[in-house]
Amino acid sequence: MKKMLFVMNPVAGQKKANKALPEILLMFNQAGYEVIISMTSGPGSAAKAVETWGSQVDLVVCCGGDGTMNETVTGLLRSGCKTPVGYIPAGTTNDFASSLKLSGNVLQAARDILEGEPVPLDVGRFADRYFSYVASFGAFTKSSYLIPQNIKNALGHTAYVLGGISELSQIHKEPIRMEIDDQLIEDDFLFGAICNSTSIGGILTLDPKQVDMGDGLFEVLLVRSARNLEEIGECIRAVQNQVYNCEMITFRTAKKVKIYANPEMPWTLDGEREEGHGEILVENLHHAISLVRRAEP
Repeated sequence: MKKMLFVMNPVAGQKKANKALPEILLMFNQAGYEVIISMTSGPGSAAKAVETWGSQVDLVVCCGGDGTMNETVTGLLRSGCKTPVGYIPAGTTNDFASSLKLSGNVLQAARDILEGEPVPLDVGRFADRYFSYVASFGAFTKSSYLIPQNIKNALGHTAYVLGGISELSQIHKEPIRMEIDDQLIEDDFLFGAICNSTSIGGILTLDPKQVDMGDGLFEVLLVRSARNLEEIGECIRAVQNQVYNCEMITFRTAKKVKIYANPEMPWTLDGEREEGHGEILVENLHHAISLVRRAEP
């Protein structure tokens, strides 16, 4: 009999996966899997479970939000095992799942894992941490980790939008120098994201035609402070149209990015806080994981 590690965050999102858990497990049992269940108990517990069991099973399934998926990927990479991973998105925003067009219905997502095939995906390395889809700083990034889980559960995605609005009064520019592959960019930025995703916090989106999550490249989006009202208008239109070609916005692709910044400036990795760094290298780990997904029709 095949073995599966099922990692679940029971407080993710609006706890929508909890009621469906018996049916999900029955589905996997009927497909021939002996299921080892690991419920998360706090930060780091999902990564620890995957490090412990990942190499002893045929499949790892993560049921939770982007933070739980981040820990699952972290556990796989730290252990060095190549076990395929399936994702049942059950969080509040599910940016990573949205980019992959995974079903938001937890039962359908489980079925899709059983009917899917492993697809190689890239992962980002940020110092000694990893990220599945984004490393960001500046405006709107704090709301993902400062809003309490019970508020996220009650308000859903609205909590992130309201949190982002509340940050507007606190936005300030950050002097940053970046080496994006071989190109040097230096300015005062309001926001920055090094991502492998079409959705960032459910607020900013990239054209899916521009994003390939397995091409060995990041998409780098930087928004500098405005010099006049005309630039602000151009920036708003660019964000609305997903055409990032205005004066305030820098959009590039890169395999690696070296950043020099204020060490007090915090980052967000897949929605979780990361302390600031004066100097940091962000690298794309090409085809670092295999994610089981159903082929698009």
